[in-house]
Amino acid sequence: MQLDQYTVENYTPGAPLWKQLSWYFLGSPLLESRWLPMSGLKVLVLRWFGAKIGQGVRIKPGVRVKFPWRLTVGDYVWIGEDTWIDNLAYVTIESHVCISQGVYLCTGNHDWNDPNFKLKIAPIYIQESSWIAAKSVIGPGVTVGKGAVLTLGGVAAKSLEAMTIYAGNPAQPIKERKL
Repeated sequence: MQLDQYTVENYTPGAPLWKQLSWYFLGSPLLESRWLPMSGLKVLVLRWFGAKIGQGVRIKPGVRVKFPWRLTVGDYVWIGEDTWIDNLAYVTIESHVCISQGVYLCTGNHDWNDPNFKLKIAPIYIQESSWIAAKSVIGPGVTVGKGAVLTLGGVAAKSLEAMTIYAGNPAQPIKERKL
């Protein structure tokens, strides 16, 4: 790799510099705060910065969001402690989804075959009634199908089928989910 040759090419954070700085110095610290445990205030802060957030959303302390203007969250979603939504690209979380503690949603990576370590981004889409268990990781371009489960510490680098339970690294289907 030639990191001195690295460039973001045409990538943009998607907001003017004043908004990025306001988020970095004001919004993000309020969202991450363990001193403000009320979900309603955290939802309000995210909305101020452009996130689309539904009703009944619960956000625990320590949650990090890179760019709220690239986040859509449906109704009655739970986002657990220390979750990191690293959304260089859009992240969509539909209604009735549980994102457990310490989950990492990563929309960006680099091309290890490119000598300039080219940035590659792709959105994450988590469909209704899914559960992403504690310490799991979801990579760029992954769609989690309706009702799917990614178990404790699972790593999804590829999309997950609906109503299927996945485990491991890389995540593999282990059984069908019955409701």
